[in-house]
Amino acid sequence: MDSGNLSVQNIDDPVAGVGEVIVDVVAAGVNRADLLQRKGMYPPPPGAPDTMGLEVSGRISALGPQVSGWAVGDEVCALLAGGGYAEQVAVPATQLLPVPLGVDLVSAAGLPEVACTVVSNLFGTADLRPGELLLIHGGSSGIGTHAIQVAHALEVQVAVTARTQAKLARCAALGADILIDYSTQDFTEVITNSGGADVILDIIGAKYLRPNIDSLRTGGRLVIIGMQGGAKAELPIGLLLAKRASVHGTTLRSRPTTGPGGKADIVAQTRRITWPLIDAGKVVPIIDTTFSLDDAEAAHAHLDSGDAIGKVLLTVA
Repeated sequence: MDSGNLSVQNIDDPVAGVGEVIVDVVAAGVNRADLLQRKGMYPPPPGAPDTMGLEVSGRISALGPQVSGWAVGDEVCALLAGGGYAEQVAVPATQLLPVPLGVDLVSAAGLPEVACTVVSNLFGTADLRPGELLLIHGGSSGIGTHAIQVAHALEVQVAVTARTQAKLARCAALGADILIDYSTQDFTEVITNSGGADVILDIIGAKYLRPNIDSLRTGGRLVIIGMQGGAKAELPIGLLLAKRASVHGTTLRSRPTTGPGGKADIVAQTRRITWPLIDAGKVVPIIDTTFSLDDAEAAHAHLDSGDAIGKVLLTVA
């Protein structure tokens, strides 16, 4: 899809393949990956639908061959490689999650992408442990608001950056301990004065590479999941070696469905780590605004503005 106006069109109904289910979509999450795809900068992986949308909630309406553990009518949310902005979507059954206790079906659409991103990066890649200091850039984003809650629930000290006092106040209410207004404060100075970060979850990329490494303590881990601040920067290898630190870059969308590090493994780990926290009320979906599918243009504009705190959703049914 180009960067022009979005429109709703009729397409063929999906068919459940082996190991897949059909989900009648109730709501879909809006992500920055959708904005990039719209600009032609983030094409879907091979075999994925051209339609945008990386996460949905809804009800199972059909089961493909070799699917077990799920039934028609089950209320679910799902991680996708694409296709979520639609009335129906085919989903590998291994990428389904049950709607957690106490979460309404619409709000559940805001969970899969952030929950799987947080688990795969903080616990799979960075091996975050209780008592460590985690720095989250973009603390008021969908990923940020979720990561704060999960880390806080697991007894991790949390620092965040955000650009307004209102956003920082919301982060504090969710469990953030150290609040940094990046428009007026040097986050490296604040974090260094706090002893340095064990783990940094970064959505900025090039612009923050050097200050992030400066902010790590010995043995620290920097995990880069976005490039909002550019894609190329000089890596200070000497400093990295001196700190015995590591830099990781990861994406979620392009991972295979199965196999080591695939989406099935991540979804299973997310269900094991995060879903009990949601069921217990220690983690809740943070929904900023909900738009109808017909208003996808406005939803994209709102997310792109940077004003949202938490997730932006589209309602489909």
